[in-house]
Amino acid sequence: MTRPGAWGGYNKFLRDYLDRIAEPGTTITIGGITKVGGIADQYRYLEHIEALEVMENVQTAVHQGYDAFLIGNIADPGIQACKEIAEFPVLGLCETCCHVACTMGANFAFVTLNDKFGSRVVENVRRYGLESRFAGARSMRVERMRSLADGYDNPVARAEIIDAFLAAANQLVDDGAEVVIAAGGVAMALLEMEGVREVRKGVPILNGVAALVKMGEAAVRIAALSGGAYTSKRLNYAPPGADQIDEIRSFYGDVYPTVKK
Repeated sequence: MTRPGAWGGYNKFLRDYLDRIAEPGTTITIGGITKVGGIADQYRYLEHIEALEVMENVQTAVHQGYDAFLIGNIADPGIQACKEIAEFPVLGLCETCCHVACTMGANFAFVTLNDKFGSRVVENVRRYGLESRFAGARSMRVERMRSLADGYDNPVARAEIIDAFLAAANQLVDDGAEVVIAAGGVAMALLEMEGVREVRKGVPILNGVAALVKMGEAAVRIAALSGGAYTSKRLNYAPPGADQIDEIRSFYGDVYPTVKK
């Protein structure tokens, strides 16, 4: 959900990091926001606009023969629609982090960028049915999200951002949190850039970027071992049937590429 060229050195670091952590034989294509926006998706209206491109990208991934689609934004924009579009694994950053964190500790907490964005994260935790494992959220109070980009090019700005993160994270640990997650891929990558992996001794910071990639690779393998089946197509993520797809496409265009006549 970031626009290439608008986030300083983030995109270069992300590209280099993904190349380092991918398993042999895994190819990762990064598709950011290129049409409208890509800088302020903590606002719901702007997130909705950008989510349209995410959904277009998952359709492109189906057509081009990819094996999985990973939504690298902590709000998981468009995730339900994307799972409806594709049969291959579709994983969201927030959903993945929440479930992985539950394997790391009895509870987890988020350090959010600001209060506005934090409400979206809390909503996702509830939607994923993990409220009983949720230890809370605290804000770094970064109201202008692109301020994080300064951390990739300016060591002083990077130190200030990391200090703000750790201050909020330590408050969460004092409140009882066992695992802490930075609520945002840009912030996650910045912590990894500096090798910050614990709030304090024994309290891990979940690297959500790595978790998303590794769970994506695992999901592809699970799908292969299951004969290709992965995402349930009953009820929630069921696409239109073949009996009505022609009518739907006549109004909406070339949608639902997995549905065959």
